[in-house]
Amino acid sequence: MQTVLFTKLFRGRSLEEIGASAAALGFDGIDLLIRPGHQVEPGDPAAIAAAVRRLAEDGLATPMATTDLTDAAAPWAEPSLAACAEAGIGLIRLGYWKYDPARGYAACFEAARRDLDGLAVLAAKTGVRLAIQLHGDTIHGSGAQTAALLADHDPALVGAYPDPGNQTVQDGREDWRFTLDILRPWLCCVGVKNGGWFAGELAASGQRRWRSDWLGIPDGMVPWDEIAAFLVETGYAGPLSFHSHYEVPLPQVLAQTGLDLGYVRRLIGTES
Repeated sequence: MQTVLFTKLFRGRSLEEIGASAAALGFDGIDLLIRPGHQVEPGDPAAIAAAVRRLAEDGLATPMATTDLTDAAAPWAEPSLAACAEAGIGLIRLGYWKYDPARGYAACFEAARRDLDGLAVLAAKTGVRLAIQLHGDTIHGSGAQTAALLADHDPALVGAYPDPGNQTVQDGREDWRFTLDILRPWLCCVGVKNGGWFAGELAASGQRRWRSDWLGIPDGMVPWDEIAAFLVETGYAGPLSFHSHYEVPLPQVLAQTGLDLGYVRRLIGTES
C-alpha cells in the first residue's frame, strides 16, 4: 500500500512547502488536488506535469489526483485527464453527484449514470482510471449506493474510493466489511481519516442535537486497526489517501498527520 497525502490542507501554500512537508513526514507520495484556488487549477493542464516534477524533487510520487469533474463535456475535462496520464497520474478522483430531495433519487441517479457513461469513454480515450469517493450529501455516500452507480461499469475505467471516515462523520455508518465487500470489484483507493459524534444542545422541541468532528486516526469511531488488518489480509495494494481536515493551525495539522501516518504504517507493517 502506498501512503499519499491529500493536498487540500495546503491551500495558499507553495508546491515547495507541500513537498518538503510531505517528505519530512514520511509519505510515499501525493494526492494532488486540482481545484480552483489551489496549486493546480482545472483550466491549466500544463501545470499538472510541472507539479509532478516539482514533487518528485522531494522523492514523492504522484499516483493520483482529485478533481471536481462530473461532466465529460466540460472544456477542461479531456485536457486535464490527458495531462494527468502524460504526467504519470493514473488515478483521478471525480467530483460529487449530490442528492437533491426536490428532484428525487431516481432522477439524480439517472443523470449521474449518464454523466458516468461519458466519463468512462473519456477515461478509456485518455488512459486513466476514474474513482468515485464515498462522500456525504451525495448519491454515493455508502457502499450500497456507490455499487448501484458503478454497476455494469468496467472497473479498469471507473473505480470505487471508500472513505470510512466520511461514512461515519457525514451520513451515518455502514458496516465497513459490507462496504469493502460490495465494492471489491471496483476498489482502487481508500481514504484515511477518523472522527466521531458528540451530544449537543436540546432543541426547543426537546430533541437532542448532535455534532461531529474530525479526530486522530486512533481516536475516532472508525476501527482502523480492524480495517487495516483486513486490507493487509486481502492483499489490497492501492493508495491510502490521508485527509487531514483538522481545524487548527498548520503546524498542528502536520504534527497530528505525522502521528496518523506512523500509526497506520504500524498497522499495515510498513513502519520505518
